[in-house]
Amino acid sequence: MGEHERLRFAVDGAGEVSAILMRPANARWLLVLAHGSGAGMTHPFLEKLARELASVGVATLRYQFPYMEQRRRVPDVPSVATATVAGAVRTAAKVAVGLPLFAGGKSFGARMSSQAASQQLLEGVHGLVFFGFPLHPPNKPGTKRAEHLAKVQIPMLFLQGTRDTLADLKLLRPICANLSARATLHTIGTADHSFRVLKSSGKTDAEVLRELAQTTASWAENLQTAA
Repeated sequence: MGEHERLRFAVDGAGEVSAILMRPANARWLLVLAHGSGAGMTHPFLEKLARELASVGVATLRYQFPYMEQRRRVPDVPSVATATVAGAVRTAAKVAVGLPLFAGGKSFGARMSSQAASQQLLEGVHGLVFFGFPLHPPNKPGTKRAEHLAKVQIPMLFLQGTRDTLADLKLLRPICANLSARATLHTIGTADHSFRVLKSSGKTDAEVLRELAQTTASWAENLQTAA
């Protein structure tokens, strides 16, 4: 499915972390892809997602946050996490010269990528892709985690399951509407926070992964065309 390259890069004040570049021969974009809070860059979901993205021309740079690299359980404080996202983006720009850059991730990785963007730390990034934005803790609806999104000046793609207990769509839809043209919301029926769907959906988990990848590529294509 393309070239796999193991990399390492430094994070200010937090040592070095590992990364994996997956670049298909037909790559048109590169997505800097962060993991969720409870599992690292080699989690099966991210492995499969990276392969699906490669199949539609999206290269990926997956990477570890320092706490995961050091096998600690508690996620890094936001300042360290956003510095890690910024370091990953700088690394991607060096190893994939010429490919338009996007950033984002799964859950915690999505939120930290958006925080980094809101602080203008992600130079050269054309847009953000969120695979299950964690709007609030499980079954505790709230919108505080979205307040910084108003400061994000680049397009955002929200990929959300309708059964996601970390993102009540009744709250997320108006947030996206307020962000206007910068936000695109794509929902997947019956999918939970891990993008597992009910049998009644008529889809398999593999088909959902394909949909996530294809939606990402189509969105990136539209941005490129508009630009």
